[in-house]
Amino acid sequence: MIRGVVFLALILLAIPDLAMAVPSPLVLTPQDSEERPDPPGVVGIVPEASDEAIAARLTGILVATGWYEEPAVTVDEGVVFLHGYVRLPAHRQWAGDLARSTQDVVAVVNHLQFIEPSIWDLSPAISGLRQLGSVALRSLPYALFSLFILALAWQLGVQVVRLLRWATRNRRKNVLLTDVFARGGGVLVFVAGLYSVFHMAGLTNIALAILGGTGLAGIALGIAFRDITENFLASLFLSAQNPFRTGDLIEVGATRGFVQSMTTRATVLMTLDGNHVQIPNATIYKSDITNLSANPNDRMEFCVMISLNDPIADVQEIGLALMTGHPAVLDDPEPWVFAEEIRNAAVLIKFSFWFDSRQINGLQLRSALIRLTKRALMEAGITIQAEQSQLLEQTVVRPAQESAEAMTASEAATRPQSEVIRQQAAQAPTPEQGENLLDQ
Repeated sequence: MIRGVVFLALILLAIPDLAMAVPSPLVLTPQDSEERPDPPGVVGIVPEASDEAIAARLTGILVATGWYEEPAVTVDEGVVFLHGYVRLPAHRQWAGDLARSTQDVVAVVNHLQFIEPSIWDLSPAISGLRQLGSVALRSLPYALFSLFILALAWQLGVQVVRLLRWATRNRRKNVLLTDVFARGGGVLVFVAGLYSVFHMAGLTNIALAILGGTGLAGIALGIAFRDITENFLASLFLSAQNPFRTGDLIEVGATRGFVQSMTTRATVLMTLDGNHVQIPNATIYKSDITNLSANPNDRMEFCVMISLNDPIADVQEIGLALMTGHPAVLDDPEPWVFAEEIRNAAVLIKFSFWFDSRQINGLQLRSALIRLTKRALMEAGITIQAEQSQLLEQTVVRPAQESAEAMTASEAATRPQSEVIRQQAAQAPTPEQGENLLDQ
């Protein structure tokens, strides 16, 4: 036990002496070195190559490369010192790596200094131009082939547009709808060709990013030009649904008029007063549309108040005979005469009739029927009363003075309203420029 303690004490006392006896690692800190020196590798006790041989060998290699100016190599105890001037960092690093890999080299101190290029040195620019030219020449075959693919895709797109237009020539409802459908097919073909070019170049991700960016740009533009986009889409929907045509009499909200044209922005109506009204397509699409020309037959009516003492059946018989015998009144649907209500000690009789609005002016026909009905009722002794229950003077207008003709001179020129408006529209320029999407 005592011997073990003594032995351990002797070892502890000998440790400082052992630490001082071990040689410290080689550390080279040259003042002008730009790199942190690497620790030496395995150091041989008896070197095989002399310092002079190592220096001569490395100097010859540096001179042979032509990368260095005034290269000089000195070796002391296996430590290589590199001197001279170099232009590129890669060449400086290469010289250090070369020295480290040389036989019997213990460490390397790299004193190679960089040569600052002159401001008038154009060699980097010339070298860059040469590299750019070389890349351009190598890329020329691919560029030509890409242009060929794009031209082919363009031509195929044009042919697809023509084919789709030809295929839908008998089914199309509107010029805009057919054109958008056909052009959409052509655009898809061209986009497929463009994607093929990027795919062959190995830029598939870039192509997808461009297509995605294009979609985002389309969304951004759609938001920025919301009203324009909304009107354009509404024109597409109206073209697909086809609720009216050129020349139809429609009513949108409080506006009634004949349709003159529809562009991608608005629909132009000419009111019954002969004024142009431009209504945005989005407003028309979101509003209630009354097409008064969808059915060519139109109905109008007028009322007559008779005395309570007059027989209603006689008035109905006279009215039906008069309207049935009028050439402008349609037999199908048939005219009606009925008592609607008792008002102010009188009976309100309503006369209802149908006519062809494409051939007859309804207001003029209604005027003629009122005049003929008044004459027939007064000849039959029926008392026509005013709104305030006052009897009309029989001497104001005598029955014999009323013409028995179906139309008087003021009612003879019964042109339809659509014809009158069409003539007025031909004399006035259309305020909304652009192709009429309602033309067939």
